[in-house]
Amino acid sequence: MDRWNAVVGFLEMEEQEGRYRYRSSLEGAASRITPSLYFLTKDKEVIKMTRILFVTDVHGSEYVFRKFINALPIYKADVGILLGDLSGKLLVPIVKNPDGTYISTFFGGTYKFKEKDLEDMKKRISIAGYYPICVSKEELDKIESNPELKDRIFVENIKKRLESWIKLAEERLRDKNIKLFISAGNDDPWEIEDVLNSSDFVINAGMKKVYIDEYHEMITVPHSNPTPWNTPREVPEEKLEEIIESLVKDIKDMERAIFNFHVPPYDSGLDLAPKLSRDLTPSVSEMIPVGSKAVRKAIEKYQPLMGLHGHIHESKGVCNIGRTVCFNPGSEYGEGILKGVLIDLEKDRVKGYSFVSG
Repeated sequence: MDRWNAVVGFLEMEEQEGRYRYRSSLEGAASRITPSLYFLTKDKEVIKMTRILFVTDVHGSEYVFRKFINALPIYKADVGILLGDLSGKLLVPIVKNPDGTYISTFFGGTYKFKEKDLEDMKKRISIAGYYPICVSKEELDKIESNPELKDRIFVENIKKRLESWIKLAEERLRDKNIKLFISAGNDDPWEIEDVLNSSDFVINAGMKKVYIDEYHEMITVPHSNPTPWNTPREVPEEKLEEIIESLVKDIKDMERAIFNFHVPPYDSGLDLAPKLSRDLTPSVSEMIPVGSKAVRKAIEKYQPLMGLHGHIHESKGVCNIGRTVCFNPGSEYGEGILKGVLIDLEKDRVKGYSFVSG
C-alpha cells in the first residue's frame, strides 16, 4: 500500500509507475454506479479506482457537516461515508428576559445580548454541535423539572437538524454522481432511524450490507462496547460479537469487504483514550486502549480489505491487523474542524490514503 500526500504527491507517484489517470462516467442510474477513477498501465490493463472520503463523529456540528458535504466534490470523491455519532450532546437554553434581552450560558460563560444578536448566538451554539432553544424563564423551569419533556425536546432537535442535513446533501450532491452513506453511532438515539431512512438519495448503511461500488461490499455496525456514559447503542462484547456475525454471513467476497464499525478494534492504536478516575476525571498523562475486543476478533478472523472506525476522537491513525488496513480519522467537531481520510481503492487493495482536515 502506497501512502500519498495530497494531490501533488499522488500524481507524482502515478507518473513513476507509468500509469495515466482519467475519470470515466459510467451509465446506469438504476444501478447507482458512480464515476470512478481508472488507471491504464503500460500493458493496457485498466484498473478501476474508487475514492472514498470517510468522516466520523460530527456530533451535531453544523460547520463540520457542511464542510463534509462541500469537500466531497472538491476532493473528487466517488463515495462519502459518515459513520456516527451524528447527534449533539446538549440543549442550550436561550432565555428571553421581560425587557426583551436574552441570556444564555454557553461553554462556561454567561452571555446577555439583544434581539439583533440572537441569530449569531444560535449559530455559535450550533457550530459546537449543541442545540439552541429559545424559551421564557417559566418554560425553562417546566422543562428542567420534567426529564421526559427534556428528552423529547432533545430528540426533536436532533431529528430536525438531521433532516436539514439530509436535505442539504440531496441539494448539493444529487446531480454530482456521488454516493453518500450515513449511519448512526453509539451516541445516537434510535428515533433518528426514520430520518435516515427517509431519503431516496442518502443511504442509511446501518446494520446492513451495501455495495459502495461494483466490487466492494460494506457492513456497518453503529454499536459500541460499554462506556461510562450509558449511551443508547452500547452493548456487551458478547452481544457485539453476535451483531457482527449476523452481518458477516451476508458478505460474498471477504477479501474485498469493508468493515464499517463505529468502535475501533481493541489495542490497535486507534482506540487510545485518557484513563478515567472513579469520578470520570480524565488523566492528563495516561492513555489506555478502550476499543472493542469483539471487533478485533472479527477483523483477525475474517481479514477484510479495510476497517473504518471512529468513536475515540483523539486517536486518529491507521494500522494493519494482518492484511486489513484500519482507519480512524479522529474528530475535532467542537472546534468546527472537519477531520477525514481520503482513501483510494483498487479492486483488490488500498492503493493510497491521506488524512485531511479543514
